[in-house]
Amino acid sequence: MIEFIENYRISGKIICQTGLHIGGSSDTLGIGGSDSPVILDRIQKVPIIPGSSLKGKMRSALELKYSGLWLDKSEGKVHTCKEPGCNLCTTFGRGATERVMAGPTRLIVRDAMPDAVTKEAWKDKDGISHGTEIKGENFLNRITSMATPRFIERVPAGSAFDFEMIFTIYSPEDQDRLKLVLEAMSILEDSYLGGSGSRGYGKIAFADIVIARKDPDSYREGRDWEPLTKAEGETTARGILASL
Repeated sequence: MIEFIENYRISGKIICQTGLHIGGSSDTLGIGGSDSPVILDRIQKVPIIPGSSLKGKMRSALELKYSGLWLDKSEGKVHTCKEPGCNLCTTFGRGATERVMAGPTRLIVRDAMPDAVTKEAWKDKDGISHGTEIKGENFLNRITSMATPRFIERVPAGSAFDFEMIFTIYSPEDQDRLKLVLEAMSILEDSYLGGSGSRGYGKIAFADIVIARKDPDSYREGRDWEPLTKAEGETTARGILASL
């Protein structure tokens, strides 16, 4: 039976510990632009971390860790199935063609925007324009040693983004699925977000994490989010996961 029990809000900061590149469209770049631009918010003209990129990387991290359950070893496609109790599909969503009585996708991941301190730090800094830097790279021909330059746009190290995820509890089993989300966040910290991770890009950390809850009465009575007492004092994915 699917019945709304409560919502959890997972919020905090994403700290870029190395330069971050999540690719966008190059159709607005002119002379002097990079070969590989980052995705920007078109109104504020600042880089963002799309919720789809963050959610997709978290899902991928779990598919690789639990490869016996969820990794498509033949074609490498995103796991999706018709099993109602599949924790991965129930948490992160399944294809629209998979008609399964498992209820709505449990996890919503918002786009993450740069925080006010970061936007201020970007101002009037040499080499930083609309929150990004240009990193030059060379590809060397293995025979002739001829270098082919390429210029990559990325968010500089030290930048911080505000993130928010909403996790909905519809059944007792969803409490364990919430732990799966925190596990994915923890794995991601030891991997990378965005492109060129094997070349040092995209090392991130989740910081200042707060988990709060709302039950049906909270919405009925207009009450705000209440901190989750079990996780009180813990501000990291690993710490909160251990407390749950």
